[in-house]
Amino acid sequence: MNKRPTILISNDDGYEAKGINELVEMLRPLGDIIVCAPDSARSGFSCAFSATTPLRLTKHHDEDGLQIWSCNGTPTDCVKLALNQIMNGAKPDIVIGGINHGDNASVNTHYSGTMGVTLEGCMKYIPSVAFSLCDYRADADFTPLRQYIIEITKKILSEGLPVGVCLNVNFPKQASFKGVRVCRMSPGTWDNEITVCHHPRGYDYYWMVGHYQNDAPEAVDTDRWALDNGYVAITPTRIDVTAYESFEALKDYTNITV
Repeated sequence: MNKRPTILISNDDGYEAKGINELVEMLRPLGDIIVCAPDSARSGFSCAFSATTPLRLTKHHDEDGLQIWSCNGTPTDCVKLALNQIMNGAKPDIVIGGINHGDNASVNTHYSGTMGVTLEGCMKYIPSVAFSLCDYRADADFTPLRQYIIEITKKILSEGLPVGVCLNVNFPKQASFKGVRVCRMSPGTWDNEITVCHHPRGYDYYWMVGHYQNDAPEAVDTDRWALDNGYVAITPTRIDVTAYESFEALKDYTNITV
């Protein structure tokens, strides 16, 4: 008998977010789904895990083909706990982060808890993908993403991904898309990141906000260009961050003696 694939899903918006629940509905026909996601929003947690906080798992739903759990930790904690405790060391066929409410293209990749989910799966040698929509609204419309997500997931389940490579998939906020582009990460920077406020009790406090600047606006092979021009952006992302091209430039460092 053919075994249905096991799909492990997490996010950084919390298990009650619209994005993750619509993702579950989209993918239920493709396999048995385990959701383990934070109990509330954990945006910006990247690959952080809880080294000093005791973690708890709570089961919210259990039926044939679908389990839903939450955890009081980070997105990475959720994946680790799901693999170790819920799945008892077994590996799912795919790990999926999302659907994120907001853009995870360009340098946002490094901050994203959604990508933290995907990178953790990839580091465990599990084919992994993140889905994000460039719409931060709690009631964002994920309908245009549906068939793309289904087809990308089916393709990964049938063909896998190269070892050490996961996919960062971003969708522009619009009713339909021109197509799909496989892109490189756009160089970009955040500025004006801190807003200072003064509390009535006499002290300052700070909000992390900021403005994103695309540092290569004319480059047509980047994720930012694809999104700005109506395409779905797929960015293959490596676990190995070694800058191999810098070996030659740094070769004199081997002559340092102390």
